[in-house]
Amino acid sequence: MFANPRCHESGIAEISIVTELELSDLDADRHLLDLPGTSLLIFTTVGCASCRWARRELPRVLLPVERLCWIDAGISGGLVQRYEVFHLPAMFVVRDGQFHGALRSSLYRDDLIQALDRVLSRPAEELP
Repeated sequence: MFANPRCHESGIAEISIVTELELSDLDADRHLLDLPGTSLLIFTTVGCASCRWARRELPRVLLPVERLCWIDAGISGGLVQRYEVFHLPAMFVVRDGQFHGALRSSLYRDDLIQALDRVLSRPAEELP
């Protein structure tokens, strides 16, 4: 687990509003169970234009989450299978170690906030 620094092409560091973590098959479960607050899991891959946009823009959006957890779908096939990811980017919500489900939304701030409210109002489950 490590913070994910972002840089502009000019080499000037971007400011991220939330903490970003890179998770994989090896460490995702342990961290998601232990991390307090709300985590937005985002499955992406390098060949996906929407994924690249999400990685560039979402860290700067004011969302009611403590962290963005990035999972490279090309590397973490076990998580892709367990979370039943069929399209990218795919988003899921975990709060205080409890799974709240898939986040079905556009990548725009207002849509994401409304979808987060809906997902967090559902009963929590165990992580997949």
